[in-house]
Parts: sequence; structure tokens; C-alpha cells
Amino acid sequence: MVRGGFRMQRTNTSRLSAAQIHTVVTLGFCGLVSAADNWFVSPALPAIAQTLAVAPTAAMVILTAYMLPYGALQPVCGAIGDAVGRLRLLRVIVLGLCAGTLLCAVAPSLAVLVLARVVTGCFAAGIISVSQAFVGDAVGPECRAGAVGILMGITFTGQGLSAGLGGILTDLVGWRAAFAAFGALAFAAWLGLSTLREPALAPGAAAFGQAESPEAAEVPSSAPGSAAPGVPDAPSSAASAAPASSQPLQPVAPAANPVVAFFRNALDIFFGPRRAVFVLALATGILFLGTYGFMGTFLSEVCGLSSTAAGLLMMFYGVFCLVGGSLSGALGARRGLPGVIAIGEVSGIAAAVLLAVAAATSSWLPALGAAACLGLGYILVQPTLVTLSMEADPERVGLCTGLIGFGVFAGGGVGSMLGGTVLAAGGYLGLWLVVAALLLVQLIVSKRVL
Repeated sequence: MVRGGFRMQRTNTSRLSAAQIHTVVTLGFCGLVSAADNWFVSPALPAIAQTLAVAPTAAMVILTAYMLPYGALQPVCGAIGDAVGRLRLLRVIVLGLCAGTLLCAVAPSLAVLVLARVVTGCFAAGIISVSQAFVGDAVGPECRAGAVGILMGITFTGQGLSAGLGGILTDLVGWRAAFAAFGALAFAAWLGLSTLREPALAPGAAAFGQAESPEAAEVPSSAPGSAAPGVPDAPSSAASAAPASSQPLQPVAPAANPVVAFFRNALDIFFGPRRAVFVLALATGILFLGTYGFMGTFLSEVCGLSSTAAGLLMMFYGVFCLVGGSLSGALGARRGLPGVIAIGEVSGIAAAVLLAVAAATSSWLPALGAAACLGLGYILVQPTLVTLSMEADPERVGLCTGLIGFGVFAGGGVGSMLGGTVLAAGGYLGLWLVVAALLLVQLIVSKRVL
């Protein structure tokens, strides 16, 4: 069934084999480490500033140093994975994440720490987008949405847990030891990749790619004597007779000018027939990640929580990311992918309303529910958009998922900027009400275009 140009795809994670589950969990752990490595730094900033003898406001540059390459390079890493092989690239970038994080642990000055965070962000950029494409290759279209949901649930559990554990770990052992610990986790993730193999096309995956290419479907099967006059019949071979599901993935052949080809392909995909998916990813980053970015200071300034208490409350975001990722497959099987996105957007609206109640009452209890709803909503929307994006160009799935990552994280940066303007004008109550209204608009639009 097709609606708005998109398949009303049903999903079923119960069909995942043990090997596929192992793949999802292994890559999910890689994503968890990369997300935790990013988000634990925020509660550690005061300690970092004190050790390096700089102002806390000056130390905030290390957040930007990581996030800029992390967001900008996701499509690039996705395209490289399409060309050279996803597992090969993952082994390089996870090891680079390990090295960059360990370099952060021994940085003697703010300048060196900023450089180390830039290096770490460059390597970490591709982990999520390439892992999403890898999982999509491994499980096939029917299980893709549920498997990607589990992958992202595990990944963003790291984001939520690190907000609380980062401050606690920094208080107990110091920020340098915390960086060293995350470096060790990255090394463990790299070792885990040695248990994986580049996947063959899962059953149904070839049909998924061919469904977007009607011309390919119209080509008749060759038979002796069917060639044009003067053209000899193609020789038969066991390889050509083998089913598509047994064929290993072949890297996309590089163009003569790869830089020009990359930008041309990226623009064709982003503004192509599936452009609604990528625009919704940008909106999701603005509203969901933008909201998440303001919650820590809101809990401290309005609800009166300490940094540790606020971090522990924010851990509910990570817990419900994991819950939502586990539920997304079953929800997709019952309601289709657009239905999963709608449920996530409703959950986001509930989070914004609860935050407005918390702002009006100065109570942290509604914010507890808001953190849970925000995590649940985000993990239902973002991975489902990733799954839909894979239909944009089945031959460049890594680039498609990378563009989703770019849209989400670029949107998060835009959301922080716009949110600050709204906050200055209307306070936290005004900010949360604006977020709720815009999420309602996104819900209405997504139901029309998906």
C-alpha cells in the first residue's frame, strides 16, 4: 500500500535471526559509546574549566568543536561507506573515536582539548549513519524499521544515561579519568566489530531496491535467441543464476570526480521525491533536540534541582529511548511507518505540555514525565524517518541515512539558536508552548505528506 509516495510498510522484529540481533546489538553499543562520549561533556564543563584555568563560558567551545564535524560529516561518511564498504569504514572510525577520546584525557590545555574534540567528532560522525545503513542491509525491508528502532534505542540510551552518569563520574574520579573510561569503552566497541561480517543482501532486500526502479522491472529475462540481431547470447553462469539474496553487497563505483558526484547525489536525494522525509528530519532536530538542550538549565533555574539531580532526571530520556526503540517494530507492524511517526509526535507534544506545567508550577514532577515522553517521541520519529529515507536511493543508503543525521543535528543547532531567542522574549513557559504548537503543526503536516 502506498500513501503520499511512501510505502505503508509494516514491520516485524520477531523475524530477526540470532545473527541479525547480534549485529544490531553490536552496532548499537558502538552508537551508545559515541552518543555518551558526546553528551557526558556538558555536566563535566565546570570541572574542565577549573582544571584548565579558563572561564566556563570559554570551555563551552569544546561542545561546538565536537558537534560541528559530527553533524556536517554524517552524509560524507555515509557516502564513503557506500563506496568502500560499511564494516571497513566502521572499524576505522570507531578506532579513531577511541584514539580521539584518549587524547582528550591527556590534553594539557584548552587548545589541545578543542583539537582533540574536533578529531573525535570527525571520527564519530559516521558511526550512527553507517550503522543504520549496515543494519538495513542485514535485515531486509520487512524488519528494517524495527531493527533500526532497536539500534537507535540502544544508541540514545547512551545520550540519556551520560547526562546523569557524566556528572557523577566526573565528581568521583575526575574528567580526565571519565574520558579515559569512555576511550576504553570505544576500544571494546571496536573489538566487537571483529565479530561482524559485511552482510549479504537479506531476503527481500533486492526487491526493495528494484521496487524503486520500474525500468529494471520491465527488462525481460534473457533467453537463447532473444538478443538483438548480430549480438550473441550472454553466456549462462552459476553466478548469474544465483538468487539475489545470496549476492554480497557491491560497493558503489566511484565517479570520475567524487566531490562533484557527492554533492550532486546529496542534492538529488535531499530535494528529490522523498524530500518530505528530510525536511521532517530537520524539523525533528529543531524541536526534539532543541527541547532536550534546554531541559538541563530549565531544571536547575526553574525547578531548583542540582546538576546531579537534573542529570538523573534526564536519564529517563535515555531509558524511554530504549523502551521506544524496542516498541517501534511492533507499532510499525500494526500502524505502518507514518503511524509510528504520528505517535512519536504526539508524545513530543505531551512532553512540551508537561514542561509548560512544570514552568507554571516550578515543580520537577511534570518534568520527569516530560523527559520520558521526549525520549519516547524522539526514538519513534527519528529512526522511522531513517527507514523511509532508505527508499530515496537504495544504491546509496549510507548517503540517505547520513542526510537524515545531518538534518537532525543541524536542526538541533538551529533549535538551540531559535530557542534562545524565544526564551529571552517569553521565558520558559513561552518556549514550551511554542514547541508544543510547532510539534502540532509537524504532526498535521507529516500526516498529509507521508
